[in-house]
Amino acid sequence: MTTPPRPSGVFFFSEEFLTKLMTVGDVADYLSVPKSWVYDNWKRQTIPFRKVGQSLRCRPADLEKWFDRQN
Repeated sequence: MTTPPRPSGVFFFSEEFLTKLMTVGDVADYLSVPKSWVYDNWKRQTIPFRKVGQSLRCRPADLEKWFDRQN
């Protein structure tokens, strides 16, 4: 018995790939700080954001690593 072919356009992604990227608001909520604090610290290049178009996004794992390095 053979396996049927996958339909065209169907992709299978790992769980890590599907991890939701955090917005500035998500990071502010997670750290219990205002969005302005998050923006100020991103400008100082301390919070690991990446630009996606006009938006800033952060991987949860990168934020955890950053948080663990803080005093």
